[in-house]
Amino acid sequence: MKERRIDSEIVLVPYYPNYEAAFEWYQDKALCKQVDNIDFTYSMDRLKAMYSYLSTHGECYYIQFCGVLVGDVTLRNDGEISIVVCREYQNRHIGRKCVIEMIKLAREKGFSQVKANIYSFNEQSRKMFTSVGFKQTEEEWFVCEL
Repeated sequence: MKERRIDSEIVLVPYYPNYEAAFEWYQDKALCKQVDNIDFTYSMDRLKAMYSYLSTHGECYYIQFCGVLVGDVTLRNDGEISIVVCREYQNRHIGRKCVIEMIKLAREKGFSQVKANIYSFNEQSRKMFTSVGFKQTEEEWFVCEL
């Protein structure tokens, strides 16, 4: 895996253990609810287990915005895209650009579609994914045909 430059501000950096930076994002209870539908923040063990899973079941990247790590995005081997952008950097189209880049990566890998699991209460993510071509197929599943 190599770095993927999206534009002059956003670079996707291949995953490497950097728990200190990532742990901070997952200490936001509202973000954890948005992403995992849980009412608690991550422990360090949960964070390590998540990254271990993502990095061995797909291509996992940190999202670097203007030199600062602000989230992560993964294209899993089964075509599922997952993304987290810390609250301070949301609503700047960072997530949208990263999802578009994951769609490009999926095409490069020969995938015929990608999917995303988005909770029914997460209107922000639903809007963003549909804006880049995803269509709702089940209550909490969205698919983009490539």
